Amino acid sequence: MSGSERKILEVLNGRTVTPPPIWLMRQAGRYLPEYRKTRAEAGSFLDLCYTPDFAVEVTLQPIRRYGFDAAILFSDILVIPDALKRNVRFTEGHGPQMDPIDADGIRNLAADGFMAHLEPVIETVRRLRRELPGETTLLGFCGAPWTVATYMIAGHGTPDQAPARLFAYRDPEAFDHLLDLLADMSATYLVAQIDAGADAVQIFDSWAGVLGEEEFDRYCTRPMARIIASVKAQRPGARVIAFAKGAGLLLKDYRQKTGADAIGLDWTVPLSFAAELQKDGPVQGNLDPMRVVAGGRALEEGIDRILDKLGHGPLIFNLGHGITPQADPENVTALVRRVRGMKD
Repeated sequence: MSGSERKILEVLNGRTVTPPPIWLMRQAGRYLPEYRKTRAEAGSFLDLCYTPDFAVEVTLQPIRRYGFDAAILFSDILVIPDALKRNVRFTEGHGPQMDPIDADGIRNLAADGFMAHLEPVIETVRRLRRELPGETTLLGFCGAPWTVATYMIAGHGTPDQAPARLFAYRDPEAFDHLLDLLADMSATYLVAQIDAGADAVQIFDSWAGVLGEEEFDRYCTRPMARIIASVKAQRPGARVIAFAKGAGLLLKDYRQKTGADAIGLDWTVPLSFAAELQKDGPVQGNLDPMRVVAGGRALEEGIDRILDKLGHGPLIFNLGHGITPQADPENVTALVRRVRGMKD
């Protein structure tokens, strides 16, 4: 099947598809019993990400169960600092950790062996394209430089990313160098995913919401634009979704400044504002993940509001952030049916 027949690519090319295509962030995850089984077999989380047999299997699980219109490569945004030799590890109950980096460490970062380290991920993409149904869009992804940098500076996740914000104020030159390096490495990684069979890519800026206007422009918008310009220069037909969680009104000219084909929206973005953004091109989102946990009327009302406000323009239906482990798989079934117009 040609890429033009994949519904999500149609939307990314600016067309309205009715009903809108759907996929969910973290659709392969702990809410699914089959994922938990495979995760246990894999051992460590990074082994799950770097072993194509396991990564392909968990990527395909939600496609088999729900028939989503897109599969997203199963990996993690922190494979990039891992490939930059920052000793990334995932500890149960503590989340991701790595060796924190300082200004000297930033100056000494080297990209030698970077793509060789990530070759298992690229092999996963190749295999997924062969094994997915022809009508299913394959999405690659990476983390945005700001979000990845916050983990590299602190060595772990923090609630307001104060360590990275403070570092950026105290040593802006070193921080800009880090963001530029991450942007360039991310572009190389995304192009490799596209060459391996990804139809489009999403860039996750999960911590964009902690920044003020000037900082957002410098640390989020500028590096995002650098990645997208590089990817599109190398692969002119590439399609990119940019997701800046928590950015709110700063999304007003984000599409124009970054060159993104679609803008991902978190659940706090008012639908009236989302409709304004949609006038300039495709949007993706933005159901509150807690509605999927709640199910029933809360889920139905949330879906219907989005479809009523955004369903008459180019829309990819999604959550406003990743699905949570507490979600009942049957609620996801109900979500997919309602979006597709198969109301019970």
